[in-house]
Amino acid sequence: MQAETYIPRRLDDQWKLGFWDVDVAAPILFCFFVGYMSGSKASFAVCLGVGIFLSRWLSRTKADKHPAFAMHWIYWRLPPNPLTAMRVTPPSHLRRMVG
Repeated sequence: MQAETYIPRRLDDQWKLGFWDVDVAAPILFCFFVGYMSGSKASFAVCLGVGIFLSRWLSRTKADKHPAFAMHWIYWRLPPNPLTAMRVTPPSHLRRMVG
């Protein structure tokens, strides 16, 4: 009963959309949607250009940082509300470490 068991090594990988991480692809997809809903080709091109610029900026910003850098940045910079509040971690205004 010697069966080879597969042990996954990458349980905590970032979600992917094709070759891109979801947090890098989200600005392009959002701006693509906004440009499509605007109804003109010029505004579609402008929105798509803004989306590409934002995703390039985000990918360069998080290049040498933790893989969940975008989520950490959102937690510390955006105001807490039911969508961004995490129950396990303390509120972002409590910045003194205990211990």
